[in-house]
Amino acid sequence: MARPRTFDEERALDAAMHAFWTNGYEATSTQDLCDATGLGRSSIYNTFTSKHDLFRRALGRYMATMNAGQAEILDDVERSATERLRALFDRIVDGEFEHRRDGHSIGCLTVNTTVELAGRDPEAAGILERDLTARLSALRATIRTGQRDGDITSPRDADALARYLNAVIGGMRVSAQGGADRATLQSITETALDALTATR
Repeated sequence: MARPRTFDEERALDAAMHAFWTNGYEATSTQDLCDATGLGRSSIYNTFTSKHDLFRRALGRYMATMNAGQAEILDDVERSATERLRALFDRIVDGEFEHRRDGHSIGCLTVNTTVELAGRDPEAAGILERDLTARLSALRATIRTGQRDGDITSPRDADALARYLNAVIGGMRVSAQGGADRATLQSITETALDALTATR
C-alpha cells in the first residue's frame, strides 16, 4: 500500500512555480525546488516525476491563474472595449511592480519561458502556443466588440490589433525586467491604446 502524502501538493506546486518564475527553468536546481517547497528530493520526484514535469505543471498553473484574471477583465460587458483594455494594461503594470527582486520585476513566467525554452523544448513550445492562441482569442473578441461599438476606430483588422497588443504587453514585461519605471510603462500603455483609435 502506498504511503499517504503528508504535504499540500497544491502549495508545493505554487512554491515551485515561484522558484521557476524568479530564476528560470535552467537556473532552478533540484535543491532550489527542495528549499522552496520544503520537500525532500524523493518527495519531489515521487510526486512530480521529474524537474521538467514539475515545471510543466507549474507553468500550466501560472497560465491558468493569469488568464483567469485577464478574462475577468476582458469579459466585463459593463465596460466598453477600450475601458476593458485599459484595465488589462493597468493590471499588467501593477503586476510588474508587485513581483520584484533586487529592484527589478521578475517579469512574466510565460514570456520568460518563451525566451528561454520555446526554441528548443517542443513540449514547452506547444504549451506556449496553446496559451498564445487563447490570449489572442480573448483580445480579438474584445477588439471586435470595440470595432462594432465604434470606440475602436483603427482600420487594422482585429487579429492584427490583437497580435500588436500582445507584443506590446510582452515588451512591457521585458522592459520592466530591465528596470523601466511605472511612468515608462504607463506611457507605453497610452501609446498602445492611442493606436486603437487611429484613423489611418
